[in-house]
Amino acid sequence: MKLLRVGTAGSERPALLDSEGTLRDLSGLVADIDGALLADEAALGRIRSAAAAGELPVLDPDGLRVGPPVARIGKVVCIGLNYHDHAKETGAEPPAEPVIFFKAADTVVGPDDTVLVPRGSVKTDWEVELAVVIGRTARYLESEEEALAHVAGYAVAHDVSEREFQIERGGTWDKGKNCETFNPLGPWLVTADEVPDPQALSLRLWVNGELKQDGTAAEQIFPVAEVVRYVSRFMTLYPGDVINTGTPAGVALGRPEPKPFLRAGDVVELEIEGLGRQRQVLANA
Repeated sequence: MKLLRVGTAGSERPALLDSEGTLRDLSGLVADIDGALLADEAALGRIRSAAAAGELPVLDPDGLRVGPPVARIGKVVCIGLNYHDHAKETGAEPPAEPVIFFKAADTVVGPDDTVLVPRGSVKTDWEVELAVVIGRTARYLESEEEALAHVAGYAVAHDVSEREFQIERGGTWDKGKNCETFNPLGPWLVTADEVPDPQALSLRLWVNGELKQDGTAAEQIFPVAEVVRYVSRFMTLYPGDVINTGTPAGVALGRPEPKPFLRAGDVVELEIEGLGRQRQVLANA
């Protein structure tokens, strides 16, 4: 299933994009798309049955904003330097273990919402990423098979980053990762049954129409299953939590001088095979 949330920010309603590309209203069946729903197999089954029977009301998509596909996210766990080609372009050694950092849940916005360039920023950068959404409470998972069984689905994430704040301003990466609007998510949460192999997905990103990133999740140093298993050894993952699994090569940081960092007015578009497409126009904060 392709689950999404539509409407004005803070007032989104749950919806489904059916196999014909028609937008369907879920608000008569469920209150929202959140961790509670993703952990409720019976509720998900009712959605599948209603969709198959053609019982869900049609929504007119014209002028309807698409919000983040998951509400009330508990935490956004991010994996850094998780593609061989991205580590190489930034001059970093491939890590021996996954590099973990966090984004606050309030950085998450809709896939087509405005992204704000922070005040004083000169190095705002782009990163297309495969996001994993957790569907069952995960702690101390033992195997990759067990890890995948805890995944509710997948989505497109844009891990917007301010490189000066991240690298040159002391401390950890958090200052460059948690600026307002720095995690567009969606348009859809595609349930795991529709993504048989997350490592087979292609990822692409364009800036002002120019292709900048063109990679595949097969290049991940630590594949999705290992990332989920590994993270569960250090923290409990709850339904609705999100893991951003890293970006392929092609970011501004890895390009020759003068590096083409983002500015207000730039347009970023990104997509992951089968998971949908995002488009953001940048503005000054």
